Amino acid sequence: MKVLVLGGTAFAGPALVDEALARGWEVTLFNRGSNPDPPGVRALHGDRLAPEGLAALERGEWDLAVDTWSWAPTAARDTARLLAGRVGHYAYVSSRSVYRFPSPPGADESAPLVEGDPDAGQTEYAADKRGAELAVERELGAERSLLVRCGLLLGPYEMVGRLPWWLRRIARGGEVLAPGPAELPLQYLDIRDLAAWTLDAAAEGLHGPYDLVSPPGASTMGELLEHCRAVTGSDATLRWLTPEEIEAADIQPWTELPVWLPPGPLHAAMHGSDVSRALAAGLTVRPVAETVRDTWAWLGTLPPDTRLGGQRSPVGLPAEKEARALAG
Repeated sequence: MKVLVLGGTAFAGPALVDEALARGWEVTLFNRGSNPDPPGVRALHGDRLAPEGLAALERGEWDLAVDTWSWAPTAARDTARLLAGRVGHYAYVSSRSVYRFPSPPGADESAPLVEGDPDAGQTEYAADKRGAELAVERELGAERSLLVRCGLLLGPYEMVGRLPWWLRRIARGGEVLAPGPAELPLQYLDIRDLAAWTLDAAAEGLHGPYDLVSPPGASTMGELLEHCRAVTGSDATLRWLTPEEIEAADIQPWTELPVWLPPGPLHAAMHGSDVSRALAAGLTVRPVAETVRDTWAWLGTLPPDTRLGGQRSPVGLPAEKEARALAG
């Protein structure tokens, strides 16, 4: 199997490359070349937003392409258009952010979508992802287009820094602000499970949208943090605060307390979607303990001063703000 990975050096990209190489597939990687290319791949470089930036892709044929693009839909459009006659199937790694937020509890792929324009430049994340979906379907045709709508992704290579932040904070020890309730259910997916399912689904010719995340309640906030404490060997004490106490301390869910949202409509939208379509199509979800363990091991391979955090919304609770909340 010949696969083209568009992106490939951050989060979903390395997981896709690792999985494809482990299968013995022939992997071509296309990106700007700003990060080192992994061994074992054929590397092509170009800037998708620059004039003639796709020149390296003007030749070649592939059984499938996997695109991880997250910005201007025009770049997804131009790439899909260029490859349409030379790639068998096209998988676009999208996001559940394309649904109007907040989605109702139990929402699936039929939930209302945000507006998107396949010919637009960069605007905001949800519209960009939806516009790119529309671009891929228009250029390749619906039956050759797989739309992988991801939920919360965790695991090795997570440069966004959500699970890494919790691991590093708990590893420091002391009293740790833990957002309650501890039994609050979480819905997430290990990035490696996304990679395996995406390659399987694309190779089988699946098309259309699939929400890709674990079943609701695959873990809980308490289980996640306890696994963090176990793998780091920390003597940290988890101090559970109620959602009301967290709100009174002016601490922001999701960004300052990564992964966590208080019970209510927002939590139901993020952690309560119906993923029966993906499960029926073969999605498997590894235990959260394995995700936490392997993310901690990956962090240990990074230089000590490596800073993690999303370009759009940095994550993590400042130490002084945590201390004030715990003292209050």
